[in-house]
Amino acid sequence: MSCHILLTIDIEDWFQVENFKEYIPFSSWPSHELRVEKNTYRLLDILDSITPSDTIPSTNSTNSNNSSNPTNLKPLKFAEGNSGAHFTGPNNLYPVEFFEKESEADSTGASNPSNNLSATFFVLGWLAERIPNLVREIRDRGHEVASHGYNHNLCTKESREELQSDLLKSKSLLEDITGKEVHGYRAPSFSVDHDILKIIEDCGYRYDSSFNSFAMHGRYGRVDLSSKKREGIAYKISDTFYEIPISNLVIGKTILPWGGGGYFRLMPYPAFRYGVRSMLKHDGAYMFYMHPWEIDPGQPRVKQASMPYKFRHYTNIKKAKEKLKRLINDLDQCSFVNCTRYIEGIC
Repeated sequence: MSCHILLTIDIEDWFQVENFKEYIPFSSWPSHELRVEKNTYRLLDILDSITPSDTIPSTNSTNSNNSSNPTNLKPLKFAEGNSGAHFTGPNNLYPVEFFEKESEADSTGASNPSNNLSATFFVLGWLAERIPNLVREIRDRGHEVASHGYNHNLCTKESREELQSDLLKSKSLLEDITGKEVHGYRAPSFSVDHDILKIIEDCGYRYDSSFNSFAMHGRYGRVDLSSKKREGIAYKISDTFYEIPISNLVIGKTILPWGGGGYFRLMPYPAFRYGVRSMLKHDGAYMFYMHPWEIDPGQPRVKQASMPYKFRHYTNIKKAKEKLKRLINDLDQCSFVNCTRYIEGIC
């Protein structure tokens, strides 16, 4: 049995996170520094730097010697590049000196369309309107563009009409930019329930990836999937619609948050890797998520935020980029596929 990694990136900027909403109102967003483009390019460069020979080409590939045991791992080879500050954006929006010094592992900035690693980028519509070339670059580097909504409002706080408008607006916007159909959606702060899933489906999406089973977070939605047919790590909601939940570690009756984000930054790496390997052995696949601002130690500080919010947002940001590289290295025997490709492989 082959193992699959669904690597997902939620494209939102440092001032748009839910924890800071009470300190940074939506009306002030245009006045804040946009840092998401350069941070997303850094993530794209990390993914591009993996040489094609080190990836497994598709969800249907199998390897009787390796794929059933993702714990026997060899390091990935990263493409060599020139060290030092460099420009990676497509429109010269940032001067060279704007970038921090990059390591040799991710300083090439070159597209690698032959790289079989494909991730899913859930893009916020508000940002897509302002930096459409970033959305096209994600597409051109072989990754899936999906929707993160338009305004980053919690789905559970919106009326049916407001949510429908947000879903349709963001989907149409991204399709106009990329020239491709948008299949997937991820709700801000995983704020979904059964009724919201139905609205998402009715708006023309093929899958949602918003359900997080960790119950100790107040914003996360509640969905009972026990009656739905499970295919891989996805659940078939209807004949044409799937839910791909965030992966969490289950120990007995306890659910531990293991999907990425702040939990990835806060947790000691050996423990996090052990949990991922356990899920791969049990499920054959693992869903990971993070945000571009999580690899940006130079982002502005929201000084008025509460100490718990500051701790959750800023802890270990300096280490997150190298930690991500290490995770990809340690899972190199798995196939890194985007969400749509995964759904197509299990249908």
